[in-house]
Amino acid sequence: MFFLNRKDAGEKLSRALMKYKSANPVVLGIPRGGVVVAAEVAKGLGAPLDVIIPRKIGAPHNPEVAIGAVSQDGTVIKDEAMMHLLGVSDSQIQALAERVSGEIARRVNTYRSGRAGLDLTEKTVIVVDDGIATGFTVQAALKSVRNRNPRRLILAVPVAPADTLEMLRKQVDELVCLHSPELFYAVGQFYLDFDQTSDQEVIDLLAKHGK
Repeated sequence: MFFLNRKDAGEKLSRALMKYKSANPVVLGIPRGGVVVAAEVAKGLGAPLDVIIPRKIGAPHNPEVAIGAVSQDGTVIKDEAMMHLLGVSDSQIQALAERVSGEIARRVNTYRSGRAGLDLTEKTVIVVDDGIATGFTVQAALKSVRNRNPRRLILAVPVAPADTLEMLRKQVDELVCLHSPELFYAVGQFYLDFDQTSDQEVIDLLAKHGK
């Protein structure tokens, strides 16, 4: 299965989630590309749209190597094996997490244009991305949402590999994925148009679909 672009993926995902329309859900997009997909889901379900922003925590001397992830409420997950391999202590990862959290806070404020976040308590919450590879950073987003006491937590994506889905399925009440290919190299291989989404596009979509 291929998607024309993120809008097309969102429209297809929206149809797969239609049973949740009567539950008055809240849709959370993972910036930046995931917000484009999430906007179509929100439109189809008549739901408000907001963002949830997880980001990886890079190793002290090699930022490209993930040793953890943090979400916008400060929720941190750690890759204990990688931390041990690289000799990174808990205090070090906490300091790195605080630095990343500062960047997340800046992005949240920019994207929401000063609006308050949506209340997730006792809500059906649908977390949406444009696709998942390893699923590591997504775990921080899911844990963060769980901390806010939703009634149900659903993860919805157009495409992801089977092993990643198996790992993430244990962390949500339902997982909806339109395509789980045997050969998976990168999310972008399943889109005909996978151009980068701009910050302004995220801001505009939240202004249009946020409530």
